[in-house]
Amino acid sequence: MTRYVLRRLLQVPTLLLGIIVFTFVLIHVAPGDPIVALAGEYGNAAYYEEMRAKFGLDRPLSEQLFIYLNNLLHGDLGYAYTYGQPVVQVILGRLPTTLLLMGTAFLLATIIGLGLGVLAAHRPYTFSDSTIMLLSLVGYALPVFWLAQLLIYVLALQMGWFPIHGMTSARERYTGFRLALDVGHHLVLPATALAVQQIALMSRLTRAGMLEALSEPYVLSARARGFVERRVLARHALRNALLPVVTVMGGRIGFLFAGAVLTESVFAWPGLGRLLLDATLARDYPILMGLFILISVTVILANLVTDLIYVWLDPRINYT
Repeated sequence: MTRYVLRRLLQVPTLLLGIIVFTFVLIHVAPGDPIVALAGEYGNAAYYEEMRAKFGLDRPLSEQLFIYLNNLLHGDLGYAYTYGQPVVQVILGRLPTTLLLMGTAFLLATIIGLGLGVLAAHRPYTFSDSTIMLLSLVGYALPVFWLAQLLIYVLALQMGWFPIHGMTSARERYTGFRLALDVGHHLVLPATALAVQQIALMSRLTRAGMLEALSEPYVLSARARGFVERRVLARHALRNALLPVVTVMGGRIGFLFAGAVLTESVFAWPGLGRLLLDATLARDYPILMGLFILISVTVILANLVTDLIYVWLDPRINYT
């Protein structure tokens, strides 16, 4: 196992280099001029040239790429055009809020999705099973941005139960436990909008895996030995049914971040998703590159962690 992990980690630099080069070229050849976005459409040509020289955008693309890679080796992600700060500082300032949103959504998806999947598989082809599967089908088909606006309209505007946007109340200056409650109150709608699709997917995958596992001889043997049904479901069936669930959910970390971009935009949640959208509109190349590198590393590590979870769930799996 140790050799496998080391081999996977040694592959990361080469994979990241390919991603960085491809992303760098793609961003720079895309339509749009960051200098025009930064300085406005009515500046004179001399000012534009001065700004391009200031940020090194007047050099050939190959030279810009070489400079960027050299700076990256020294831990320098560049300087954000629109924020006037180092990219690392800008990203680290937004990272905790996105981790809070994505972590909450993933936790909800895990608890609710697994619970619904087990419940549906425990009583297959009944009314409760059909209802859960129908709701999961609808939940998976709902676009994240549309569901977010629907939640705002119904639960925020019509019912008045939750705030519309932001992470904290603008008119209040809470601290301590009151601040945590205020953040949690603002978190409910965006986390729900982001979690619904993941809940639907996880419940369907869990149900399918559970139905297959419940028909296996070891489950029938456990029942014949008189184990209570709860133990049969949790310790014998669910653990083996989790393998396909872990496979899919581990690979959807990138999709979860993509959903966070839409969710944070609708709810004005001050995280990396909103930062990515703003940087795209402003053609802020350094921030875009920094975010894509962060996302790439996250997806690569998520896949590695997924492989390690396989071994924990099924000791028969042996990576060599």
